[in-house]
Amino acid sequence: MTSTVVVFLVVASIFSIGDWWAVHASKKSLQYVCKPLATVAFLGVAIAILNADGVPQTWRIIAFVFCLLGDVFLMLPRDAFVPGLASFAIAQICFAVSMLTQDVTSTRLVVGLVMVVPITIFLARRFVKSISTSGHKELVVPVVVYMMVIAAMAVSAIAGGTAIGIAGAAFFLLSDALIAEHRFVKERSWQPVGIMVTYHVALAGLALGLL
Repeated sequence: MTSTVVVFLVVASIFSIGDWWAVHASKKSLQYVCKPLATVAFLGVAIAILNADGVPQTWRIIAFVFCLLGDVFLMLPRDAFVPGLASFAIAQICFAVSMLTQDVTSTRLVVGLVMVVPITIFLARRFVKSISTSGHKELVVPVVVYMMVIAAMAVSAIAGGTAIGIAGAAFFLLSDALIAEHRFVKERSWQPVGIMVTYHVALAGLALGLL
């Protein structure tokens, strides 16, 4: 790991922790600064890994750019949930392609399907039921499509990613599940901070998964 990677990791950690505190303290202005800059720093980590294979790294970088775009959409004062969801869906596709250009094996692919598909079906049924009963049926299709995409990303990570990349994918799935739980099922006081902690851990894992 080069010194440049370490520097970007330290910067990403500082902005991540700043964002966690801002979310906890409801400091919107600080969130607007820390959240995107944390993602930019994790993007810097992905770029700074010099010994990474070119194709997986390129797709990973594109994915981080769309994560940044999704961050911006979800921070806007107006409700831009669907554009944010679309941005992250594209990011998940790029992450999946990146993983699939690494060391994929059929055994790991089967393991990924067996592990991820049942979890995704359970969560999808839970969230669709809550969305349907909350009067926002127009969100059912976008949410289901996104869940299929992130499930594909998680399966791809297990099939071809490194151990830390797999961990990053798992934390991304957890973070998004917490978002849906908080938005559509039941709000809990700890969820907003939990969403951001798991999200930033996910970005760290997916960036370092290039090593």
